[in-house]
Amino acid sequence: MPNTKNSAKKTTAAAGKTYEGFSAEERAAMKERAEELKAGGRRGSPAAKAAKEEEAVLAKIAEMPEPDRVMAERIHAIVKASAPDLAAKTWYGMPAYARDGKVVCFFTPAAKFNERYATFGFNSEANLDEGNMWPTSFALTKLTRADEKRIGELVKKAVS
Repeated sequence: MPNTKNSAKKTTAAAGKTYEGFSAEERAAMKERAEELKAGGRRGSPAAKAAKEEEAVLAKIAEMPEPDRVMAERIHAIVKASAPDLAAKTWYGMPAYARDGKVVCFFTPAAKFNERYATFGFNSEANLDEGNMWPTSFALTKLTRADEKRIGELVKKAVS
């Protein structure tokens, strides 16, 4: 019986392309996530863990190049003001905000994956359902006051 299972490399090779695997940026993000999970399993009081997570988020934001850093700082402030119950944490090395340990929303800097825009997104934990289709991620090149207001509204709705 012939082998019907093809690897991704073989499948894409047939189309004249070869599969290169994960990019260096994707591998780095996965390593960061593994470290986050390891750190999250360490013992300590919930308050101490939350403070450490907040500190890690602020450190990640401080490392970002402009304009990502400026947007991340504003988004951090907006999320904390709009939904103070969300806990800041790093998620794949990016700022994220969680409820009961589950990420509700996150910021992906453009520089992280060499993209032309940053994104602010929501996971399935967010209560944004609106009919049969709704956005879960927004491209950001800069933040206006109107954008900041909209993000605040979306975060409030997400945790409602």
